[in-house]
Amino acid sequence: MPRKRIYRSKKKLGQIPGSVVYTGERSKSKLVLEAFDYTKENCTEKELQSIEESFEFVHSDSVTWLNINGLNYVNDIEKLGTNYNIHPLVMEDIVNIAQRPKIDEYDDYLFVVLKMLYYDEFKTIVSEQVSFILGKNYVLTFQEAEGDVFDAIRDRIRHAKGRVRTMDADYLLYTLIDAIVDHYFGVIEVLGDKIEDFETKIFSGQIEEDASRSIQELKREILRVRRAIFPLREVLNRIEKNESNLIHAKTLTYFRDIYDHLIQVSENIDIYREMIWSLMDMYMTTISNKMNEVMKVLTIMASIFIPLTFIAGIYGMNFQYMPELQSKYGYFVVWGVMVLIFLGLLYYFKRKKWL
Repeated sequence: MPRKRIYRSKKKLGQIPGSVVYTGERSKSKLVLEAFDYTKENCTEKELQSIEESFEFVHSDSVTWLNINGLNYVNDIEKLGTNYNIHPLVMEDIVNIAQRPKIDEYDDYLFVVLKMLYYDEFKTIVSEQVSFILGKNYVLTFQEAEGDVFDAIRDRIRHAKGRVRTMDADYLLYTLIDAIVDHYFGVIEVLGDKIEDFETKIFSGQIEEDASRSIQELKREILRVRRAIFPLREVLNRIEKNESNLIHAKTLTYFRDIYDHLIQVSENIDIYREMIWSLMDMYMTTISNKMNEVMKVLTIMASIFIPLTFIAGIYGMNFQYMPELQSKYGYFVVWGVMVLIFLGLLYYFKRKKWL
């Protein structure tokens, strides 16, 4: 679904550590809170009207997924953090959208930051920060704006599809991360198509005037994707090696599967990155070849007209006693010689395959 592009702003310097200050664009959209509370047998889905309604799920024995859209509502997010006993530095990182993908381990929960990638209506890649907090029986997700890639997971929870309703909160975290990583494939596919289309245009000679600018834009896109995806490998490695009781051994197998997908995406990124770097060389080579073709034509034309100009120059000197000036057919003879030279040079250039 198309969404407005989110512009980034930097964190202000000199702030006290743990200050909860939103660093993104101020949005006029309302705070959206949705909760899924489920067991194997039952599922409750609610759209909460206030942050206080989420407090009832803290001590629930069922698995709870609480999704918060709207990081600019820092007061509500602070209330949620206080109720769930979230460290102030974690709350600061949640609303600071310039975070690098990472994982922090605490006694009662794990904090994970990822980047969700998508193309906006301007066909530009946008990197949106998504934060996860995994507790004993709950998963909290924090998003910058409404709209995400989790609709399939919501459907599986509602209708008890797959394993999600039979597993603990760590499996829910896996499914959410897996949905984001799977969406990377779509982004990479679109980026790959753009690179291949541009490569085809260069080979076919359909080069745009601002081709170098387009190549630079492709470079920026691939670097943005790379910055969002590559640190995630470290996150998954730490999840696999962590000794927290929040992630069970049987769930680690699923996280390894995400890691395999991530390696595949990373390999594609490296391939496309090399292709983009070679596009500029291809473009410059094509421009050089076109220039050589132009110079070849001009050189051939000059080579043909040099002897013709020489003859015309001699007989244009207007000396009174020059030979053949008084000849009745001298004019036509000169023209005939010039035409023969012209045709002879064309035949010679054709035979040499210069034409």
